Amino acid sequence: MSSSPNPLPTRAPHVKAGTELILATKPFAHDHTLTSWWVVLSTLALLAATLAATLATLPLAVKLGCSVLAGLFLVRFFVIYHDQQHHAILPHSKLAEGLMRVMGILMLSPSSVWRSSHNHHHNHNSKLRGSHIGSYPIMTTEQFRQSSTRKRFNYLFVRHPLTILFGYLFMFLHGMCVYPFFNHPREHLDCLVAVLVHVAISFGLYALGGWTAVICTQLLPHFIMDAIGSYFFYVQHNFPDVSFSDKDGWTYEKAALESSSYMRTGPIMAWFTANIGYHHIHHLNSRVPFYRLPEVMAALPELQSPKIVRLWPADIWRSLQLKVWDVPTQRMVGIRGL
Repeated sequence: MSSSPNPLPTRAPHVKAGTELILATKPFAHDHTLTSWWVVLSTLALLAATLAATLATLPLAVKLGCSVLAGLFLVRFFVIYHDQQHHAILPHSKLAEGLMRVMGILMLSPSSVWRSSHNHHHNHNSKLRGSHIGSYPIMTTEQFRQSSTRKRFNYLFVRHPLTILFGYLFMFLHGMCVYPFFNHPREHLDCLVAVLVHVAISFGLYALGGWTAVICTQLLPHFIMDAIGSYFFYVQHNFPDVSFSDKDGWTYEKAALESSSYMRTGPIMAWFTANIGYHHIHHLNSRVPFYRLPEVMAALPELQSPKIVRLWPADIWRSLQLKVWDVPTQRMVGIRGL
């Protein structure tokens, strides 16, 4: 009886990790100039058209509908602006740089503040110390217990659902304009310019069309953009199975994959948010243009099992209840967990 030859041993697929995984994203960290200009100019045109419609002689319901659309186009343009500030798109274009500086002022997110705070956030994401700059603050349960009443109030206020909902006032107008200017006026002169321009636009709109123009053309679009932006930024790093580390256990790629979520949305919301939901990949390599993030996820199996969040009401509520990091259990807990 003849014996069959021994089968060749199967080799386990190689799993990229650490620096090797970051380097694997490098081929995608180049933009296509025409595509980049197309997404910038087409989004800007749609935004301008919907804002112009809010000032046209149209029924109020139509104006409000256009105002909501303008808010969603602002969300998309803000993410495009965020990509350009990372030099993921149009990195060598002085025209793009000038345009984005102007748009940063109009969106109450001046370039001087955004770049310094957001770059710090990327380099310190998920650290228990130093991660509060450019992000939501994190306390451990022990730190919270030992804090004064005032510190507890300020901490919980920043993370409160209403504060996030009214991100227009608290996160953008105050947090990214008024506060930085009064603390470092020479470094953040563009913050003062942003506030003055914003107030001037409000007066101009009131003179042009009264309160209807102010609400439909300025207040409502900003409210929508800033509420969505504030929540997305929150849930991208505050979700039930998030991970935080002290300095000893922290690595850049671990922070990207374990402390940054993947927001699963439909194609329409993914378009309006310019793929910012692929946040784990964005944190792994911020030079990858937003329109190439799905391409990276499809190419690298190591990125296809992320920590998922959704825009379902139950998921939103669950994430908003998380307040402090409990070291013994290694998870985020709510106030009741204290």
